[in-house]
Amino acid sequence: MQIPFKQELIDGVLADMHIPHIGRATIRQTVAVSKRIERETGERFLHFELGSPGLPPEQVGVEAQKAALDRGVASSYPDINGIPELKTEASRFIKAFLDVDVNPEGCIPTVGSMMGSFASFMLCTHLDEKRDTVLFINPGFSVQPLQCKILGYKRIDFDVYQYRGDKLYEKLDSILSQGNIAAIIYSNPNNPTWVCLTEQELKHIGTLATRYDAVVIEDLAYLGMDFRRDLGEPFQPPFQATVARYTGNYILMLSASKIFSYAGERIAVVAISDALYHRGYPYLKQTMGMDTVGSAFIYTILYALSSGVTHSSQHALAAMYRAACDGKLNFVQHTHVYAGRAARLKEIFQRHGFHIVYDKDLDQNISDGFFFTIGRKGMTGDELLAKLLNYGISAISLSTTGSRQEGIRICTSVVTDADYPVLDERLRIFDMNYKS
Repeated sequence: MQIPFKQELIDGVLADMHIPHIGRATIRQTVAVSKRIERETGERFLHFELGSPGLPPEQVGVEAQKAALDRGVASSYPDINGIPELKTEASRFIKAFLDVDVNPEGCIPTVGSMMGSFASFMLCTHLDEKRDTVLFINPGFSVQPLQCKILGYKRIDFDVYQYRGDKLYEKLDSILSQGNIAAIIYSNPNNPTWVCLTEQELKHIGTLATRYDAVVIEDLAYLGMDFRRDLGEPFQPPFQATVARYTGNYILMLSASKIFSYAGERIAVVAISDALYHRGYPYLKQTMGMDTVGSAFIYTILYALSSGVTHSSQHALAAMYRAACDGKLNFVQHTHVYAGRAARLKEIFQRHGFHIVYDKDLDQNISDGFFFTIGRKGMTGDELLAKLLNYGISAISLSTTGSRQEGIRICTSVVTDADYPVLDERLRIFDMNYKS
């Protein structure tokens, strides 16, 4: 059957953009390719590649930011530590939704979690000269290993797919016992798979991080979005799962981009545990000029990176945290729409011969949410992505995320009701053309 987008056109666009294969393109390159094809054909793509929020920003944040600008905050530098209101409300938010105590002084704004991870890598690799390697529990956000590459840091990884439960403990122990791991990083819920590590698995990570004195960098970009449980009631169980219950060696990254749909203002909080914040390291003094974690992170690293975070956006985030803690803003309920989209998309893909690649959290089906992964028997992820371009479907290959499995990542964020019948028809034609 006829396919909507000709191979000659796609090959020409890829060649013109100097992209040898779409499966190895970055997220932004993939978006650019699909947008270029749309312009040249006048036909629209189904965009599953870019994890941009598909909901309006939380209005309480918008109003607080506008009010701050009206008060004239744009004319003055913010305190590099963060404005007091944000630090206080961030600490309260962590208690309300994670049931973890972090002193406000350790809650530090960053220009999104992208800056948070970049700064955290710099910090952790300067604590002990023997610990020079970052461990990635993959799959993960492809930009984070790129950050390590840019910084020139060593990194190792493994795919969590085959290491769930007690196997995760054994795998981590075998790596951490070598004594060279400075930090461990993962996201939970996971980008790209939506796998959610269990409390027992997080206990394994925390126990071993303490034993081998490694720092855990926990990316909570999708906090509260394991929709199998209602995690939206402040100060009431159940709470967001976190490694912070099982070790004092942690740095939490809490982005406003997805949970509050506030991606455009580039605001997040890095929360450093009380135990770690005041801990001194002779090597840190030697390399960063300050011997405690908190002071080096703020006054050396963040100072060199940005000298602070946009003043007005800090007021926005403080207001959103306050409203959530006061029970006036149920951000989990607002983002639940992504679960409905994922369920509908999964049904369409599976009906046309695709399967969910990362499908389980141990014995439980993964949650429906912001991302999921699909595969096709007999095709690698790179091959599948290349073929789907012919059908006006754009995503990213799992090969770019550190996964050892074959498939692609589907993002639900910008899906509209009009997209479902289009996807259904295009996949029907795909299935007819590639029926096994």
